[in-house]
Amino acid sequence: MADTYDLIVLGSGPGGYVAAIRAAQLGLKTAIVEREKLGGICLNWGCIPTKALLRTSEINHYLTHASAYGLSAEKVSFDLAKIVDRSRKVAGQLNAGVKGLMKKNKITVVEGDGALKGKGVLTVTKDGKTTELNAKHIIVATGARARDLPFAKADGKRVWTYRHAMVPAEMPSKLLVIGSGAIGVEFASFYSDMGAKVTIVEMLDRILPVEDEEVSAFVHKALTKQGMTLHTSSGVEKLEVTGSGVKATLKGGAVEEFSHCIVAIGIVPNTENIGIEALGIETNRGHIVTDGYGRTNVEGIYAIGDVTGPPWLAHKASHEGVVCVEAIAGKKPHPFETWNIPGCTYSRPQVASVGLTEAKAKEVGHEVKVGKFPFIGNGKAIALGEAEGFVKTVFDAKTGELLGAHMVGAEVTELIQGYVVARQLETTEEDLMHTVFPHPTLSEMMHESVLDAYGRAIHY
Repeated sequence: MADTYDLIVLGSGPGGYVAAIRAAQLGLKTAIVEREKLGGICLNWGCIPTKALLRTSEINHYLTHASAYGLSAEKVSFDLAKIVDRSRKVAGQLNAGVKGLMKKNKITVVEGDGALKGKGVLTVTKDGKTTELNAKHIIVATGARARDLPFAKADGKRVWTYRHAMVPAEMPSKLLVIGSGAIGVEFASFYSDMGAKVTIVEMLDRILPVEDEEVSAFVHKALTKQGMTLHTSSGVEKLEVTGSGVKATLKGGAVEEFSHCIVAIGIVPNTENIGIEALGIETNRGHIVTDGYGRTNVEGIYAIGDVTGPPWLAHKASHEGVVCVEAIAGKKPHPFETWNIPGCTYSRPQVASVGLTEAKAKEVGHEVKVGKFPFIGNGKAIALGEAEGFVKTVFDAKTGELLGAHMVGAEVTELIQGYVVARQLETTEEDLMHTVFPHPTLSEMMHESVLDAYGRAIHY
């Protein structure tokens, strides 16, 4: 006899496991199905372990520039195996934490490959054995995976996806990164700061193309200054694995050899072999189509996270999961929207943003006021030795609405939430101007940028 639940969640990434916990809190008998490790890609192979690696490269950067702080560090070296081991242990610790949360909330964890077999029916297969689960509500949270180059599949030795790049057996001497979104730029930063010679190739006309143009230009200049080579409006037309590395033919015919290559050209939703076609679940370019509550066109079937489309961010997935479950439980939450989802890139320098870019705000018809404040005008930034970067704010000139905020520089990923909260509370420029920011902090630049939009900046 099949096990019966109120809710089954297929996939245990930051969307799936958060949805399961919220469902349990609301009194729903809940099961979660996972074919690999609890926590999904983000926790095990994405957001968290990459930050552990980037922390190592950040420290390595400071050690090799110790003299700037009056310190001396001679013959700085590293053990790659230990660096990777630390990153994996961080992921392992958090995976164990999710296991504990499932137990605490009395959520049944079912291991194996899940597939929809009809309304309210999901089968789980592991080691040749199939189990049937029933539930009135089923949430698909199967996430996404790295997109391969059509002419050069990742082999894990010379051609890497992000997964391979997190557990390198050897340090690249000369690294090619194809794609300059957040993943590509973060790995470029890590390997460059660890001593590799890095080249980034981007098909669009600028790196970090979803960011404000001024931010993209600043990061381009910063990475170039660090010794990286960047090719925009370019591409890789051919990639050949050789005995000692890879040979890349770039757009225009130039041929260059590298020891390794990371392919970071986007993601593909995990919608294959989970039964959506047989049920007639609507998709768009592979992604499951949903409304603001995660509902698909098939009653009782929902979807959240990367499998539903951009932005492909863990915090977006988690919030979608909460909204979806609360709607299932009859709590009448506000429908999910993407207008206030922040994005962060943990490169050196860091990048963080929320809302409309200046160009997009003008494109959709806003008359804007733009403020900008540089790190060099902030005492804390200078004291930290991190005086490069800026904070930019975009306001509606008529209403004072904060349309967007864009930051580049040290620790901006920890600052952006201030603007996210301001936008959520529909804060105007006047409210922000009258807010007292502590001194000395990097957050003072957020205040100064708002002031600058109205011609009132104090320190620059």
